[in-house]
Amino acid sequence: MVRITFLGTGGGRFATIYQARATGGIYIEDQRRLHIDPGPGALVRMRSVGIDPLTTDAILVSHCHPDHYLDTEILIEAMTEGGSRKQGVLLASQSVIEGNGDFGPAVSKYHLSKPKVVKVMQPFTKVSLKPLEISATPSAHSDTSSIGFKIQTSAGMVSYVSDTQLVEQVIKAHRNSRVLVACVTRPLGQRIPHHLSTEDAGYLIEKAKPELAVITHFGMRVIQENPETQAKWIEERSGVKTIAARDFMMLELKKDEISVADRIKQPAEK
Repeated sequence: MVRITFLGTGGGRFATIYQARATGGIYIEDQRRLHIDPGPGALVRMRSVGIDPLTTDAILVSHCHPDHYLDTEILIEAMTEGGSRKQGVLLASQSVIEGNGDFGPAVSKYHLSKPKVVKVMQPFTKVSLKPLEISATPSAHSDTSSIGFKIQTSAGMVSYVSDTQLVEQVIKAHRNSRVLVACVTRPLGQRIPHHLSTEDAGYLIEKAKPELAVITHFGMRVIQENPETQAKWIEERSGVKTIAARDFMMLELKKDEISVADRIKQPAEK
């Protein structure tokens, strides 16, 4: 069974500043443990649901905006047991690791020296983290090195579409996924450059045709307009079951079903 926990469903400047929704990113458990886009408060949110950050195997960062990367360094320290063990994997955009124009780098040389593997991910780069395979996907964002991710899990392909303008190469890259998670920062009728609006997400999901779509990373205007209303519009437009993530929501993926629940705090694993 694969577990996907939403440690935060907020995104964009003001939803992050005011913590209108948490911004801890997404945590995937499937023999390996992956943390995607650990934004502000990721470590605190992990503790609140009993996830031990020392058990993380890999950190994936899509681009160099603080709502996506801010807790990366402290989580590298956790993943490497305080820097005492050279272990774990950091997969991130060029901007996060090396810098890209005005963006980054977001991780210090000291912290980059701690994981066993540090890799700049370009679109279509693949990394095997047995038994998982992680691929970077294209993105069209203000950070031009921004990427998304596709993760081949034991229960099928999971796609993560980070902040991006809707372009054909993004749609093509995320076909054949069982679950597609999309960052939707703007509601119906309020599109801005470099981000997905509800209309964009509806078109993307209609064309990609996952078994289940999940929208997350809501900007303030999506929160004000009600994420569930946006998800309902997308589902009606696309014909694909679509849900609006909520903080600490958990998906459980089995070969023949996908269930949704709230993650209840358990003692942190040692």
